[in-house]
Amino acid sequence: MTESSAHPALWPAPHASGAVDATVTVPGSKSVTNRALVLAALSCEPGWLRRPLRSRDTLLMADALRAMGVGIEERVSSSSSVTGGPDGSGEAWRVIPAGLHGPVTVDVGNAGTVMRFLPPVAALADGSVRFDGDPRSYERPLTGVIDALRVLGARIDDDGRGSLPMTVHGGGALDGGPVEIDASSSSQFVSALLLSAPRFNQGVEVRHTGARLPSMPHIRMTVDMLRAVGAQVDEPETGGEPNVWRVSPSALLGRDLTIEPDLSNAQPFLAAALVTGGRVTVPDWPQRTTQPGDALREIFTAMGGSCELTEQGLTFTGSGRIHGIDVDLGEVGELTPGIAAVAALADSPSTLSGVAHLRLHETDRLAALTKEINELGGEVTETADGLHIRPRPLHGGTFHTYDDHRMATAGAVIGLAVPGVEIENVATTAKTLPDFPQMWTGMLGA
Repeated sequence: MTESSAHPALWPAPHASGAVDATVTVPGSKSVTNRALVLAALSCEPGWLRRPLRSRDTLLMADALRAMGVGIEERVSSSSSVTGGPDGSGEAWRVIPAGLHGPVTVDVGNAGTVMRFLPPVAALADGSVRFDGDPRSYERPLTGVIDALRVLGARIDDDGRGSLPMTVHGGGALDGGPVEIDASSSSQFVSALLLSAPRFNQGVEVRHTGARLPSMPHIRMTVDMLRAVGAQVDEPETGGEPNVWRVSPSALLGRDLTIEPDLSNAQPFLAAALVTGGRVTVPDWPQRTTQPGDALREIFTAMGGSCELTEQGLTFTGSGRIHGIDVDLGEVGELTPGIAAVAALADSPSTLSGVAHLRLHETDRLAALTKEINELGGEVTETADGLHIRPRPLHGGTFHTYDDHRMATAGAVIGLAVPGVEIENVATTAKTLPDFPQMWTGMLGA
């Protein structure tokens, strides 16, 4: 872990004086937006993305695709009466595919979707594409994508690191075909190959050979979105061979897609209802979704709340008590920081398991959560694949974020119940949730 030196100012996390009662409109999904950008860029005709998330990660993706020749025009959507805001509500992006080219340099920041989804795209470009990013991006695993692309016919210079910085020497096309990878450290390795596979000469057959594959909902999201633009995908979920995905070569269709709210980014607001015994409504919560954040309905209900899903959205209500939980979060690991924050305030211990891969995320999230909650008086211990949390009376102090947006929102949740919590570098939330501090204080009526 490396503590942030940028944006060192401390943000006093607001302390709740009573039960919250608010409606919170959550911006669009980062995971859906960045997948949609890649698919639209590889399509044979222009398409629209309506209500996209406008955040650091999605703007990095859009800028990278523009650098490679794709046209992305940002407009205020004529189909929306809402004026375009910083979260992308009311906006529409028109994506105009074009011949991909280099030489260019792509800044991935610390965005896993950008550093993993774009190298296969770059292999289709005519020219070289250099990938660079934040210092932490050099530490995040990329070997699965690099090795797989080489097997499929790509030429990549990474000086043997298996990580950034690196250069993909695009040849205008890629053979594709069968490839084996170990994606146990990130499901994004699988999604990265699947998203570009329709443009490979032979398509692709991806076979996962490692241990448990984390974050399966994100792979299901990739498959569903591929099918929505006309791709043919065989997968385990629909009777295919276990841990094998096949995508046939085909043209992708331009679509008009409205981006769902980011349900994982709804987590801190639902947690606020649980922590304060209040009520929060998130409009437009989808009736059916592949987003991992949908699991919050079940998890937070087990921790002491209740929810009602209607056509208008989701209303979550806290009971005034928080219960500990024993839960395997292997498929929804990104929810771990927020769940850990709530568990630290519960009336009984919690065990969060199945998330060893979080040690390789924006920061080592297991070590970071343990350190920061314990320094506020908590009792958190790391296990081989997760955390054991024994609630203790907490006190104020500085909550470090390590340039990790979900650490920042986790600290804000604790601050609702614990006076004097100060979040270091709350600005890191701009990665996926622009204007989080204003949204948070607005929820509290401040």
